[in-house]
Amino acid sequence: MVSELINKYIWLIQLFERAGEYGLSMPEISGKWEDRFDNPYSRRTFNNHREAISQIFGVTIECNRSTNRYFIKYGEDVSDSRESVSWLINTFSVNSLLTMAKERLSGRVSVEDIPSGHKYLAPIMEAMTDNREIEIAYHKYTSAAPTLYDIRPYAVKEYDKRWYLVGYCLQRNEVRVYGMDRINGLSVTGRSFALPGDFDVDDLFKTSFGIYLPDRPAVTVKFKAIANEAKFIRDLPLHHSQEEIERTDDYSVFTIFVSPNDNLVMEFCKYRDRVEVLAPDDLRRKVAETLENAAKMYRQ
Repeated sequence: MVSELINKYIWLIQLFERAGEYGLSMPEISGKWEDRFDNPYSRRTFNNHREAISQIFGVTIECNRSTNRYFIKYGEDVSDSRESVSWLINTFSVNSLLTMAKERLSGRVSVEDIPSGHKYLAPIMEAMTDNREIEIAYHKYTSAAPTLYDIRPYAVKEYDKRWYLVGYCLQRNEVRVYGMDRINGLSVTGRSFALPGDFDVDDLFKTSFGIYLPDRPAVTVKFKAIANEAKFIRDLPLHHSQEEIERTDDYSVFTIFVSPNDNLVMEFCKYRDRVEVLAPDDLRRKVAETLENAAKMYRQ
């Protein structure tokens, strides 16, 4: 299966990262592979895997011809500098680790069961690599039954413990976002597409809060957090644009530059009286109204 193969690619990348620039010989690679997967590993298969790793992750496993040892040059960059692939490597690494832990450490590892939809991550990534359209059966929360959509998969995005597909929908004639946990079926078609040359998923969501695409101009949002809460917000920013513009012993004031939406209102509401929205006025009123309505409901 594709997901199993990608997990093996991840295992190889991690193997070479641990080996450093000194690298590994082919007998060492084969031996470690056989210990892990309990089957032989030929040089031909390894070379096929090297090529796939280069295409999918942009990571090149090189060979020092003078020593016949294989290595990833500046292997630490895979995790630190190549942000475009490090999240994917981390995701599959954690999944592999947890799978192994459940097998060998039964009763000693507890993880939250999250409907992230990551089972579709591998086939979507494969379709993205080959620029192939996919067909998905998508079941929205507001619909009684799934709907079929033809999608050009542009990107995948993780947010709040869930995976999302970002793609151009042929039926809707626009770029849309789909929660992978709402996908009931997926098939890769034989139709190819060309990714827009200027597409960048981070730019697409640059002024977004949450997973919704921005539908209004971004504004500067100013909010105040009490000292203890400010420590958490400082370490885990609400948005990549966050700046701290004032700090006292009692509170801090932050700003973010976003397109306000319901997700942002819900985010501020969860802090209750520990965070106060200062501007803009319409967002401040919306948060206040939401909290007041909640208080009325509980008073009743």
